[in-house]
Amino acid sequence: MADGIRLGLRAVVYAVLGGAALIVVVTVGSVLGPLLALDLSTPPVAAWWTVFTAITVQGVPFLLLGTVVSAAIGAFVPERVFTRLLPRREVLAVPVAGAAGVVLPGCECASVPVAGSLMRRGVAPAAALAFLLSAPAINPVVLVATSVAFPGQPEMVLGRLAASLATAVVMGWLWARFGREEWLRPPKRSGGHEPGGGPRAFVSGLQHDFLHAGGFLVVGAAAAATFAIVVPRSLLEVFTGSPWLSVLLLALLAVVLCVCSEADAFVAASLSGFSPTARLAFMVVGPMVDLKLIALQTGTFGRAFAVRFSAATWVVAVASSVLVGWWLL
Repeated sequence: MADGIRLGLRAVVYAVLGGAALIVVVTVGSVLGPLLALDLSTPPVAAWWTVFTAITVQGVPFLLLGTVVSAAIGAFVPERVFTRLLPRREVLAVPVAGAAGVVLPGCECASVPVAGSLMRRGVAPAAALAFLLSAPAINPVVLVATSVAFPGQPEMVLGRLAASLATAVVMGWLWARFGREEWLRPPKRSGGHEPGGGPRAFVSGLQHDFLHAGGFLVVGAAAAATFAIVVPRSLLEVFTGSPWLSVLLLALLAVVLCVCSEADAFVAASLSGFSPTARLAFMVVGPMVDLKLIALQTGTFGRAFAVRFSAATWVVAVASSVLVGWWLL
């Protein structure tokens, strides 16, 4: 009991100090950056620091909350909960597993080993894959972060929920219908989180998720700021003037930037020159298909699976975003 309390307190200290340190570093940088930019007579650098700071500082609290929730789910929610709640028929288990992402959230990094563990426990692969896609995309932390990033635009929150859930369910059904056993390598236990559960697993998961996702948040914020400042307006107008090109560009950008789902809404909100549908596609594609997820899926399920599943998910996610964007936005 005493060890559990001590580990819990240590986890809280790690989370608070880590979040505070990241905010302090970004804030100090935001003060020194514009001063340096003025000394060098380069106002665009000052604008870069402003955009970078705004995205990072807004995203850190939701990133911290999301990693705490994800670590708690992985450590304290027994995996048998899924096997008991899911229907036996695969066609019905897929939408139930997809909807479970609303109440059992997880970050992108954790969703891959969790899906592998579910398969080892007897959950149908199609249902496990639907949960893999939905958990980091439609959980409460992500939806609240989206509402904060897009104030007064509830249609963006609803659009993200609808398009992401539709993508997860459709991909689960497609795998149930067309997936082959030889494509899916039996998953092995990942080392990202400690096996088992309890306080130690919670602390391990929190450290891993926050440090890993925090790094991608900073990289994503820097890339978005660079994109906003460096890309010539004339070139940007080529894409923003075409609704189709703008959707495809941001859908590809989401794959490259690898921004954590708890913070990607703030990056999307900063891309104000693009249409709402294009920014919706950025938020739907990112938690489901990016470079780090492709690498994780390759290591867990095999390259044959990762290549096919990621490519199909990208296409379905873009199509769902366009349809939902046309309907709501």
